[in-house]
Amino acid sequence: MTAGETHQAIEAIFRIERARLIAGLARVVRDVDLAEELAQDALVIALSEWPRTGVPANPGAWLMTAAKRRAIDAIRRDKMRERKHGEIARELGGAFDDTASAIEMAGRSDDLGDDPGDELLGLIFTACHPVLSADARAALTLRVIGGLTTEEIARAFLSSETTIAQRIVRAKKTIGAAGLSFETPRGAERAARLSSVLEVIYLIFNEGYAATAGDDLVRPSLCLEAQRLGRMLAGLMSEDAEVFGLLALMEIQASRLSARVGPDGAFVPLTEQVRAGWDQLLIRRGLDALARAEALGGYGPYALQAALAACHARARSPADTDWPRIAALYDRLRAVMPSPVVDLNRAIAHSMAFGPEAGLRLVDEITDEALRNYAPLSAARGDFLFRAGRRAEARSQFEAAARLTRNARERAFLLARADACDR
Repeated sequence: MTAGETHQAIEAIFRIERARLIAGLARVVRDVDLAEELAQDALVIALSEWPRTGVPANPGAWLMTAAKRRAIDAIRRDKMRERKHGEIARELGGAFDDTASAIEMAGRSDDLGDDPGDELLGLIFTACHPVLSADARAALTLRVIGGLTTEEIARAFLSSETTIAQRIVRAKKTIGAAGLSFETPRGAERAARLSSVLEVIYLIFNEGYAATAGDDLVRPSLCLEAQRLGRMLAGLMSEDAEVFGLLALMEIQASRLSARVGPDGAFVPLTEQVRAGWDQLLIRRGLDALARAEALGGYGPYALQAALAACHARARSPADTDWPRIAALYDRLRAVMPSPVVDLNRAIAHSMAFGPEAGLRLVDEITDEALRNYAPLSAARGDFLFRAGRRAEARSQFEAAARLTRNARERAFLLARADACDR
């Protein structure tokens, strides 16, 4: 390899190994900031050493040993952290005085000590800990697990870089103050915490799939990152039905991303999308993940939502959509995940299966204050009224929805529907 090719190889390897490095180091030093710094130090050492010595047989082990060596050196320089030095030395199985031979051994060995999957899972559960706010969990997960820069996260969420940086710093401080162990919880605690992990990943995906603000309807980069996190989690938790349910849901939904936006950037409803533009590879991946979820007894919220998405994915045309099955699935989803948003989607499904009047009856039963200023509620009611021939009322609802949305493209779509009520 030339020096340039070696540098490219090092950067590619680091992108792959980065999250696992931080996970392993965080379990040792109990500090996310320090773990990130040590991982970066290992990269700098590799950039210096590998062009001269070549890429080692086990680069991940080499990087981990180099990073842990830097951790020991830093702790030895700090007399106030002698106790921590002892803990790290014991966890490493020795003091590694001969660091050069230790790095050489790591380059030949496949043994990283702890199961790297357990370490990575522990970091995911820590970054998504309920002690943090949902926004902080999402930002921290994208930073330490996804490897996105603060600038990239800020751009994805239409926020300032300063705001995102402060959010991540506060999250790290909160984790430190809480004394979290960076380990995967067990038993009932694991089941309870898993819902937070899945919620964070789906929050990231949804912000990409249906942007809540700004000029763009979708932000594919966020969807791709959430899918990558979902695939990673499925690889680490291969016996959990809801993990595969979430993965299936994201893969199937992502298959329609390009079809949701027209050539002019306008929103295209599901029933009007050109299905030839749906990504068949993602659909197959999603259906495979759904089959895995169902084989594991998956009838939780994410598996049921994936089953709903699969109904659309399997339909060759809007007319082929099995709306009665979708309505029945929403009835089941409402039982396991009661929420006003599920009630709204259930009303839409029943309107498509049994007529607009059925949808109007159900939507009028939604009295939750949380949806009082929710644009999709007014938009759905407008659609039901339009299809029922009550055009003046429909126009009023579409205009109300347009006032409520913060997305410019969605506002234009709703105003166009309002104008259509006069034609």
